[in-house]
Amino acid sequence: MDDSVFHRLYDEYHDDLFHFLIYLVGNRTDAEDLSHEVYIRVMRSYKHFRGQSSEKTWLFAIAKNVAIDHFRKKAVRAKYNDVHFDWETETLPADDRLPEQWVAYNEEKSELYRCLNRCTGDQKLVITLRYLQQLSIKETATILEWTESKVKTTQHRALQKLKQLMNAPSNERGESDE
Repeated sequence: MDDSVFHRLYDEYHDDLFHFLIYLVGNRTDAEDLSHEVYIRVMRSYKHFRGQSSEKTWLFAIAKNVAIDHFRKKAVRAKYNDVHFDWETETLPADDRLPEQWVAYNEEKSELYRCLNRCTGDQKLVITLRYLQQLSIKETATILEWTESKVKTTQHRALQKLKQLMNAPSNERGESDE
């Protein structure tokens, strides 16, 4: 892989890839580390890229696998430590909001992440890819190595679950009344 190809991929897709990893792993520091791992894998395997999918889809599939490896390692560590996974890492929204709008936005976002954390791993992946990364059903299916039908079914169930959780009283969502 020559430098110009690497720089083009990085310039075109890094922001989307980085935000995808933040949504999956829940914090900027881990997302930064994992994005470095993604690019290492890209450099090692670009010669095997056949163009059967878009480069973006290929990169996101690598990122998904890197995140899965991260969670596997984290699960092993969690057996020995009481490690808590936190989905509430913030990204910086546009600066055109008033302070009250920021507060409401952050509360809604935190609530959504809390509810998303109560969904299955597959549901989190589909919601993240489809709505937070705005990928098509076909791209999502390619990344997850699923059929489009499975993506649609999982998406439908995830949206139903999120709707149910978002409409539930706070104590049923796992929030405290503090």
